[in-house]
Amino acid sequence: MDIADSIGYALSATSGDVFSVKIVPPGWIYLELTPVYLASWLQHWVMECIGQVELMGIEEITPNVKNHNPTNIFAAQYAHARCCSLILLGHHEGLIKLTEPLPDTNLEFWRLVPQQPIPWLNHDNQLCFHHSTEKDLLAQLVQVADNLGCSDISDAVNWQKVALKLSQAVENFWSKCRIWGDVKIYSPELAQARLGLVIITQRMLRFLLVEKLGVTAPWEL
Repeated sequence: MDIADSIGYALSATSGDVFSVKIVPPGWIYLELTPVYLASWLQHWVMECIGQVELMGIEEITPNVKNHNPTNIFAAQYAHARCCSLILLGHHEGLIKLTEPLPDTNLEFWRLVPQQPIPWLNHDNQLCFHHSTEKDLLAQLVQVADNLGCSDISDAVNWQKVALKLSQAVENFWSKCRIWGDVKIYSPELAQARLGLVIITQRMLRFLLVEKLGVTAPWEL
């Protein structure tokens, strides 16, 4: 515990704005990203083009198109198309504003106008997400980003499984978390934040489908 306390103190002193540190017996060190840091990370993914690999520092690899399970691939493609339709609807409903013109088949290049950041945090500087499916989707997005950013493990990652798990997480999310109706009217900030998660999911799914699995990422089905 003394060693863990020393390490935890050093981590808090150097990276306290990134994560909080908790020490528990017999010496486990738990790190939790701060809401402010997570909000900044989410906004970065919303504003950048994931289609441009160099912006993310991700090493581009040749996709492996062998041994695809058609059912799993279709599930990921359907989730991508569903995300695209929600993004377009959010733009037309005025919840978000995308840059013009909107290219029909190049959604990887859609961006929010810089003057309209997503309201990820509430008045207490906490993430506005409370539903379990929101948190599950956020956790999947973080996991996908970790897999994409770690080139050392890239060859060992089952990208088809990664895409399927992300598509399942977003399907659970939109079946439980409303964006339109009362949420849009009475909690527009929450509706915008949920659309922000959809935007990031769409970009990650497209990258997985096109760059990692070598298949198309349809914007409608």
